[in-house]
Amino acid sequence: MGSRWAERAAAALALALAAALLAGTRPVEAQQVTELGVLGIATASDPALAGAGVYAAVRTSLRTRVSAAATVGASAGAAAFRGELVGHFLLNPTRRSGVGAYGAGGLAVVAGPVDQGYLVLALGLEARPGAPSGWFVEGGV
Repeated sequence: MGSRWAERAAAALALALAAALLAGTRPVEAQQVTELGVLGIATASDPALAGAGVYAAVRTSLRTRVSAAATVGASAGAAAFRGELVGHFLLNPTRRSGVGAYGAGGLAVVAGPVDQGYLVLALGLEARPGAPSGWFVEGGV
């Protein structure tokens, strides 16, 4: 995990999230402005990675959100870290019940047995996108 590339990518993720939080754009009043949660992740990369981590996001407008996630886990029998910075486009941002869909794209970095960077494209579903709590599931490449 001593890779300079991985350290720089993690610093860039933190800086981009801070910039998004300070962007000054406001979602509608009823919308949740920030989101915090826990997540589990499994990747089919080579080598595969499985882990758990934390997730934070900010709604930058009614239909957009920027999220960051940090995950620790195992890959090829060794400890691994995955950081992710993703922008989301929400199709049903004000639904306070039911399920809403979204598309996402961004960057991810992995440090561990293999230090690697990835482009992320995903489709997701989330419960109650306009409510204070819910769950999400997504799949991507």
